[in-house]
Amino acid sequence: MKTLDFEKSGGLIPAIIQDANSREVLMLGYMSQESLQKTEEDGVVCFFSRSKSRLWVKGETSGNYLKVKEIIADCDADSLLILAEPSGPVCHTGADTCFDRTNENKQLFFESLEMIIEERSLSKDEQSYTRKLLARGIDRVVQKVGEEAVELVIAAKNDDADKLIGETADLFYHVLVLLHAKKLSLKDISNELERRHRNKN
Repeated sequence: MKTLDFEKSGGLIPAIIQDANSREVLMLGYMSQESLQKTEEDGVVCFFSRSKSRLWVKGETSGNYLKVKEIIADCDADSLLILAEPSGPVCHTGADTCFDRTNENKQLFFESLEMIIEERSLSKDEQSYTRKLLARGIDRVVQKVGEEAVELVIAAKNDDADKLIGETADLFYHVLVLLHAKKLSLKDISNELERRHRNKN
């Protein structure tokens, strides 16, 4: 991250907090060099409270911490955008945000599932289906994708929406496991679909 200009605003710079998943703006606070350093070290947002004249970890009283995912400086290096995951309502009033807006996660579950598969692949849990499937090697993973694809086709031939949804979910899950095994991600697939769309327009 570029060198920040704290002196420009008397030792404090504004920090906009945005939900890393929903992209909703959660709140605005101020940071000193010390509070930013603590934020980076601890992985949770720490402001400098102008009213209390001290470092203030957001959530230190309520338990609703802001887990830092990314810190971005603006073009003039005198303000910050912090992407974070809130562990509860952000505003002291109990509202989701300090701007009285509902913070709804607009992200589909696919990206969360991708992260879960990553975690399970590293787990030592002997009961984890994902871990056991990956341990059996790429041939077994590919075989499962093929089996689930066939089951999806069969379900599509029948008039049972719930069965079709279930089989589609099974196929998507196993495709995500396959992508993980091949060190690829949803982002790679999304980029390819976007490239094709641009080329057709």
